[in-house]
Amino acid sequence: MKRICIVGAGSIGSLYAAHLARVAEVWCFVRRPEHARALNEQGLRVSGRHDFHVRLRATHDLRELPAFDFGIVATKATQTAEAFAPIGRRFDQGAVLSAQNGLGSEEILAQHTRGYVIRGTTFMSGTRHSDTHVQYELDTPTWMGPFEPTHTPYELVKELADLLIAGGLKAEALHDARPAQWSKLIFNASVNSVSALSQLPHCPEFAHEHQFSDLGHLLHDLINEGKAVAAALGVQLHEDPWEMNKIGAQTDHPTSMLYDVRHQLPTEVDFLGGAIAREAARAGIPAPLHTALYRLIKGLELSWTRETSNEKRES
Repeated sequence: MKRICIVGAGSIGSLYAAHLARVAEVWCFVRRPEHARALNEQGLRVSGRHDFHVRLRATHDLRELPAFDFGIVATKATQTAEAFAPIGRRFDQGAVLSAQNGLGSEEILAQHTRGYVIRGTTFMSGTRHSDTHVQYELDTPTWMGPFEPTHTPYELVKELADLLIAGGLKAEALHDARPAQWSKLIFNASVNSVSALSQLPHCPEFAHEHQFSDLGHLLHDLINEGKAVAAALGVQLHEDPWEMNKIGAQTDHPTSMLYDVRHQLPTEVDFLGGAIAREAARAGIPAPLHTALYRLIKGLELSWTRETSNEKRES
């Protein structure tokens, strides 16, 4: 039986952990001791599209972790180095999948392990009700492929995809995952930026284009701009991000960047809209919408720092 470690047990990490625990030995590496204790004592329940309960192992203490055949990193992209650096050597004889948002996480993983790295992206979604209960919502596939700099064998990618499928999730092993990753990147960067600045969840209005004021016009322009950047880089998209937006807009799902803005936490904008803006600049093509929204969100993050500094001076 394969031994798999899930790094980060939020909603997506919990869905991977629970489904894989049906077919593999699964460990969760989590930040909080009480989270690990709850998982060890109560197991993990999945509701929604699937309904089952599993037992697995969890720890916040890296000294307890054995070596693994596979890892799946499901933290926020901003937390990749902090979460993975202490345990990267546990995967020296295996392979690690980044199931995170945006561009750049695979490069960080490769800095901290001698094992293989798998490029991945997923469109599935869930709601985490507690440390031991996650609701499975969108049952779309995880797309995965070799990370080119580590020369990851396709057979390893296929083996992990087959384990996910055997556990009950949808997965697709690809020889080149960049077209899938860019499809999700363009969708995610557009939706998250508009959600963060409008304070709206991903709701049906994100696909409306009836009135001059409708948000769908902005989303469509952002997506078209991202598609132009991808085309200039020679990436032929795996899926149409506008169609992904229309599906996601039916969920009323609060985006991760909206959560971060409401709680004044660092956002993933450097890995999303910022990545599109930088790639466009590198290729010498215009991306004014993504660049503007990226800089506005960075300005918003800066304003929280200034508020804190002013409060300290006044106190």
